[in-house]
Amino acid sequence: MYKLVIQGGIPLSGNIKTSGSKNSTLPIFFSSILADSPLKLANTPQLSDVSTTLRLLMDMGSNFVLEEDGSIFIDSSNLTSLTADYSLVKTMRASILTLGPMLAKYKKAKISLPGGCAIGTRPVNLHLDALEKMGAKIEVRNGYIYATAKELIGTQINFDLVSVTATENTLMAATLAKGFTTINNAAQEPEVTDLIYCLRKMGAKITGENTSTLIIEGVDRLSGTEYSICPDRIEAGTYLVAAAITGGSITVNNIEPDSMRSVIGKLIETGADIQTNKNSIKLDMKSRRPEAVNIRTSAYPNFPTDMQAQFMALNSIAEGNSTITETIFENRFMHVPELSRMGANLKLEGNTVVCKGVTSLTGANLMATDLRASASLVLAGLAAKGLTTIERVYHLDRGYEMIEEKFTMLGADIKRVQH
Repeated sequence: MYKLVIQGGIPLSGNIKTSGSKNSTLPIFFSSILADSPLKLANTPQLSDVSTTLRLLMDMGSNFVLEEDGSIFIDSSNLTSLTADYSLVKTMRASILTLGPMLAKYKKAKISLPGGCAIGTRPVNLHLDALEKMGAKIEVRNGYIYATAKELIGTQINFDLVSVTATENTLMAATLAKGFTTINNAAQEPEVTDLIYCLRKMGAKITGENTSTLIIEGVDRLSGTEYSICPDRIEAGTYLVAAAITGGSITVNNIEPDSMRSVIGKLIETGADIQTNKNSIKLDMKSRRPEAVNIRTSAYPNFPTDMQAQFMALNSIAEGNSTITETIFENRFMHVPELSRMGANLKLEGNTVVCKGVTSLTGANLMATDLRASASLVLAGLAAKGLTTIERVYHLDRGYEMIEEKFTMLGADIKRVQH
């Protein structure tokens, strides 16, 4: 087991490059099930969730090659097993995204009910209801989803809630369904758009990206293609908050600022000086203490739930009081007690946390609980006085590529040690 050891109080400075998006890579990997020939994917991040996805696909009969340039050649055109087993699915919720592609291509799937971050129930019923409307027969028993279909038929899908993975699963299933499928109240996240662009290169007929209505005309087959994964806006946002919380100045490269407007807007509210170019964002805090900002998470293009914990760390040491309201997931406040142990003044009231900014945090021994919560603890440790240790760093490795190396490049005193 590893832990991170952080000596806080150093303003970050320098340049880093954003990695490819985790939340884009996983669905695009699963889309390879739909193709009759291999995909070659560039800008894929080296993360434990990516490794888990590849292991899951290999268990089902896929082959992959890691190219010298870091791109991944993946062939899922001839699966030998249509079962996504519990041993891998339990660690990663995105495994549910095997369901739509397997049903569409092979008319059959058996998938363990998913695990992943411990942040609420995240129900899969939206996925199952949509696929049943398209003609699938679905049974849930003994912890598995059993699904069959003579054929999937295009139809109208009206989601009660905006769900990224339900949109992606339905979208992938619809690409090989008979006729037209319309998805209303579809998620508009940049990662959904990235999947659409990749599917289109594979031969899918999809319109309506970046809107809440997607129209898919089913085709007979999809083929492999070459595609480059979009940059990770959550990783970029995390590093920008790290610069703000330490009073530093950094430039984040290989990022699309347009995908981050809500986060950039909130950082400007904190008092940060921000300059954007086509593929970079520069943040300069000019050694100032950040101003507190109110946050309410919501579906894209509003403020992302995956940045909520990082802004709570920032608000902990900000000037003034603030509220952070979580509307997407229940139980996504497991970082509150850990930040409180560092001296943060946080009060949980239902789905809102009231933050009263303190002048400084103090280093402490902390425990990571989920991916983004663990990122907030790293940010708090970077800003705190003294030494902070964070255990269970495997949560971080699910979504941040080489996190301690990147922070070291920005001047942080951060090490990964075995214990």
